[in-house]
Amino acid sequence: MHARLQPDGGWCLNNAGFVSDGGTTLLVDTAATERRARALRAALLATGAPLPRLLVNTHHHGDHTYGNGVFLPEAVVVGHEACRREVLAAGRQLHLLWPETDFGEITVTPPALTFTDRLTLHLGETEVRLLHPGGVAHTAGDTVVHLPEQRVVFTGDLVFQGGTPFVATGSLSGSLRALALLRSLDAETVVPGHGPLTDPSAYEVTEAYLRFVARLAAEGREKGLTPLETARAAELGEFAALRESERLVANLHRAYAELDGLPEGSPLDPVAVFGDMAALNGGVPVACHA
Repeated sequence: MHARLQPDGGWCLNNAGFVSDGGTTLLVDTAATERRARALRAALLATGAPLPRLLVNTHHHGDHTYGNGVFLPEAVVVGHEACRREVLAAGRQLHLLWPETDFGEITVTPPALTFTDRLTLHLGETEVRLLHPGGVAHTAGDTVVHLPEQRVVFTGDLVFQGGTPFVATGSLSGSLRALALLRSLDAETVVPGHGPLTDPSAYEVTEAYLRFVARLAAEGREKGLTPLETARAAELGEFAALRESERLVANLHRAYAELDGLPEGSPLDPVAVFGDMAALNGGVPVACHA
């Protein structure tokens, strides 16, 4: 079992990992560019593991799915049914957000095998459980990959270790509920969607940040402030060291939408969200590091 980390875990620098019994390999997520996906493929082969027959996507975002095509036709892509729907709907989403980035030859490749609640896979003696949080969290189609015997969990972007959580395309309330699922798994090693390996203490940091956003949103909305005005007035305190602090305003957009009674996961205006993140950055656009 291996985790493939991409420092420093910023925008478009996600984590992946793989499990193999020597005969069958399961890969968790790919990468944002063809070049990085091919580097992942080479690193996997360098361990002596065969090419993956199963490729699990933890959610639909392009930094976790753009490289899927590099592993075809050997691999069957697996994911939640909402992940398949969202991959198809999003298309070349990263190209739209970062048109100057060289993503290489990208074929949008959604899961071909989907599940709705949970799915158990077996690689020899290794049991791999795929779990959906039960609602919208980071996205509508999140998958937690749990190896119960090894006490390891791949959280996808339910956890950003050292980085600011991002719920603009999902739900703040649902992300809090998803943490209860993660805690129930009793894992010792946590592979976050971005950032270094960690342990369950990451759940406490994530929860504290999300509750901080919820409080800010309630106070800002009551004062009649916009998400951007609320973000600019915020004192980050214990969260000041987290990377990508501009995500605060995106998270406030989501929190405001939920306070307005919109269903969890309702689409937000991406121009407004990313425009406000750039404004919070002082007019500097949000950068893809891949």
